[in-house]
Amino acid sequence: MSSAVTAAGFAELGVPSSLVAVLTDLGITTPTPIQAATLADSFAGRDVLGRGRTGSGKTYAFLLPLVGKLTTSNRPAQARKPRALIMAPTRELVNQIHDALKPLARTAGLTTLTVFGGVGQNPQVQGLRKGADIVLACPGRLEDLIGQGHCDLSQVEITVLDEADHMADLGFLPAVRRILDQTPRSGQRLLFSATLDKAIDVIVKRFLVNPVTHQADSAQSPVSTMDHHVLHLSRDSRVSVLTDLTSAPGRTVVFTRTKHGAKALTRQLNKNGVPTVELHGNLSQNARTRNMDAFHAGHATTLVATDIAARGIHVDDVALVIHADPPVEHKAYLHRSGRTARAGAKGTVITLMTDDQVRDVRDLTRAAGIKPTITKITGASHPMLVQLAPGERSLPGGLVVDVPAESSGRGGSGGGRSGGGGRNRSRSGTSAKPSTAKSGSAKPSNGSRRRSGPSTQASGGSSRHSAASFSSGRRS
Repeated sequence: MSSAVTAAGFAELGVPSSLVAVLTDLGITTPTPIQAATLADSFAGRDVLGRGRTGSGKTYAFLLPLVGKLTTSNRPAQARKPRALIMAPTRELVNQIHDALKPLARTAGLTTLTVFGGVGQNPQVQGLRKGADIVLACPGRLEDLIGQGHCDLSQVEITVLDEADHMADLGFLPAVRRILDQTPRSGQRLLFSATLDKAIDVIVKRFLVNPVTHQADSAQSPVSTMDHHVLHLSRDSRVSVLTDLTSAPGRTVVFTRTKHGAKALTRQLNKNGVPTVELHGNLSQNARTRNMDAFHAGHATTLVATDIAARGIHVDDVALVIHADPPVEHKAYLHRSGRTARAGAKGTVITLMTDDQVRDVRDLTRAAGIKPTITKITGASHPMLVQLAPGERSLPGGLVVDVPAESSGRGGSGGGRSGGGGRNRSRSGTSAKPSTAKSGSAKPSNGSRRRSGPSTQASGGSSRHSAASFSSGRRS
């Protein structure tokens, strides 16, 4: 779609021309379904209840009307009394929303402030004293500052609650209710969530006035651009399989159930030459920010995280999500998986499953409405895994063993992990966007694995992994 058509599309939904210009400069070319569904009502001042999956564009769906409303009312910011409040469940999500807000707020001449725990409160107190138009906050620290008299919500014109279902999952709703009770009943309220369940209904009935409900890209509906795979393997081979998967080009997010597991796996992947950072609750805020910055910048190409990162963390071009530990329930599976295949991009999700997890994974995927390709890895070693782009498969599940033609020149068997250099070869024959290669400090590649590219099946005894076998194509 041309920029002219795009601008008209946003303008017709009520977005001011100054904000449309910002979107155009950012390369945002088309309103997403959740934006198209909600913006007109939000700009009209209605209370809105919006449901859309992670990555569907909910952030701009509430930032645009929020900035528009404050620009229209044009009231000066007062000390300790913000004009708008955005609440989100995690520090990372608050910072991410803030990053998206900055160019819009700058154009409108609005001041912003982030409020969350894990860092000293004095800068936040000082920011409130100076007067901030928009406060973006996690409930815990915000309630602390209100209790200390540093923040007064009596002048809030518009309140946004993002990832409301995750707020409920984390037990934040009592604090959210106490905070919302301190905002004016006459203020506009926008609530966005990936799912709408009974816990959210309590907030809706108590605080939203005649809300309009819009649903787009439900978290329960399948993503057509996301491929789901389950690798059935022995527990002893998990680390070696994870090393092979994360060594391929592109960004990867790996999820573990525990903080200890995330730390241990990060250490193992780095030891095996995969530039990896971790994200979990045991890290200080500075360490979490530093690690996310490294992942955003590409200095680390793998992020190992607990479920703290499943909501709201947006990193461009995450090609692969791996559930190293299958999550306990299907909502967590969907939100973890939502780190890839965002905004129409393609992505792959792989779940590692051991013998004792077969029933749990079967129930999990069934509840999530997913029918993954299940591939069983047997033998003392396992083939290198290649994830092909959708439509480019020649083997069931898109998992391909060695490419002998590429490895035959590397010394008979094609070389083991010391073969080197293969990771940086170009990926011919594919229309997929090239992924950034792993950094030079990464583990040398086996020379045959590419995450996307033309499908070539190993033949005969030339594959160095002939002892291993796949039983692919079985569906759950």
